[in-house]
Amino acid sequence: MIWLSIGVAIAVLVVLVVTVRTPPFIAFVISALVAALFLGIPLAQVPGAIEKGIGDMIGPIVVIVVLGAMFGKLIADSGAAQRIADSLIGLFGQPRLPLAMATTGFLVGIPLFYNVGFVLMVPLIFSVVYRAKLPAVHVGIPLLAGLSIAHGFLPPHPSPTALVTQFGTDIGLTLIYGLIVGIPTLAIAGPLFAMTLKRIETPPSALFAPEPETSRMLPGTFASFACALLPVVLIAGATAAGYLPLPPATKAMVAFVGNPSIVLLLSILVGMAALGRATGMTTARMMEGFTAAIRDIAPILLVIAGAGALKQVLIVSGADKTLAAGLTDLPIPPLVLGWLLACVIRIALGSATVAGLTAAGLIQPVIATTGVNASLMVLAIGAGSLMCSHVNDSGFWMFKEYFGLSLRDTFRSWSLMETLVGTFGLIFVLILNLFV
Repeated sequence: MIWLSIGVAIAVLVVLVVTVRTPPFIAFVISALVAALFLGIPLAQVPGAIEKGIGDMIGPIVVIVVLGAMFGKLIADSGAAQRIADSLIGLFGQPRLPLAMATTGFLVGIPLFYNVGFVLMVPLIFSVVYRAKLPAVHVGIPLLAGLSIAHGFLPPHPSPTALVTQFGTDIGLTLIYGLIVGIPTLAIAGPLFAMTLKRIETPPSALFAPEPETSRMLPGTFASFACALLPVVLIAGATAAGYLPLPPATKAMVAFVGNPSIVLLLSILVGMAALGRATGMTTARMMEGFTAAIRDIAPILLVIAGAGALKQVLIVSGADKTLAAGLTDLPIPPLVLGWLLACVIRIALGSATVAGLTAAGLIQPVIATTGVNASLMVLAIGAGSLMCSHVNDSGFWMFKEYFGLSLRDTFRSWSLMETLVGTFGLIFVLILNLFV
C-alpha cells in the first residue's frame, strides 16, 4: 500500500506539472495531500505536516539562495561575466575555442544561476560565432555544458544547496567534490563532444549580429575573476582549514567566515566595492539589480518549499522507513539508485530542480541505513537530474529556438550533451567514492 500511495502521489505530480501546467509549488502541495490521504495520516495532522515540511526545507537555505542570486546578478550587471569570457577567449585563442567556452561556462556558472547564465551567455556565443566563423552549436555547447554542470553539482545553486541541507552534509566538502567530479565531466561533455558537432550548420541569429562597439566600462580582469571566484575560495578554504590543528578560537573564526551565508554576504560587499566602483554603477542601480534577482529566484524557492511538504508527509506516515527498507534491498548501489530515481523523474517532469528534490526525498532514508557518503549522493542525484533533456524541458526549447535548430539536431546536440553530463557525472562520482 505504501508503494502504491507514493506511486499515486508522484503520478499526480507528473500530471499536474506536465499536463495541467500547474505551478510546481501547488503541484507538490496537492501531491503531498494525496500521499497523506493514501498513507492514512489523520486529517488533523496533515496541514501541520505540510507546514513543517515547507518550513524545515526552506528555512535553512533561503538566505543562501537569495544571497547567491543577488551575487550572481551583480557579477552579470557589472560586466564581470563579460570580462571573464573575453579574457578566457583571448587567452586560449581560436584553435582551442571550445576549451575557452567550456571554461567560461563553468566559471561564470558558479556565481550565476542557470537561466540567468543562459540568457546572458547566448549573445556572447553568437558574437564569437560571427568573429570566428564557426558553427554556433560547436561554439555554444561547451559553454552551456559548463553552466549545466555548475547548476547541477555546485552549491550555492538551489538544488545542490537544498540537498546538502536535507542530507545534513557539509556544503564546503560537497563543493570540493563537485569541482573534482565536474571538471572531467565538463571536458568530455563540452570540448570533446563539441568536436562531433561541426557539421550542424545553422545561420547565425540576426538578433545577435555584432553592433558597433559601445563605451560601456567593464571591470578589470583580476577584479572580475577574484570577485566571481571569491565564494568558492572562501568556502573551500574554510573546509580545508577545518582539518588543520588550529586553536579553538581560530577554528571558530574560520567556521564563521566560511559559513555560506557569511561568505555570500562578504562577496556581495566586496563585489559592490570592487566592481561597482570600477564600472561607475551607482548604489541605487545595484539595489535595483538585487531586487530583480529576488523576484527571479522566488519561483525556485517555492519549488524547494513544495518538495519539503511531500518529504514530511512520508516521514510523518512512517513511509520513509518502509521505503528505505525496500530500496536498500534492491541489488543496486545506493549512489546509482539515487541517480536513477532522479533520472526517471527528470525524464517524466523535465525540471532538473524538481527531479533532484523529489529523488532526495525518496532516497534520504537510504543514506542513514547504508551509510553512503551524503556529499556524493548530492552529486549523484544532481547528475541524474540533468539526464535526457527533451521536449518537456524549457531548456530544450530555449536552445532549439536560439540556435535555430531542427528537433533532430536539438536531440543530437543539446539532449546528448545533457545525457553525457549525467552519465559521466555518475561515473566520476563512483570513481571518487572508491577514494573517500
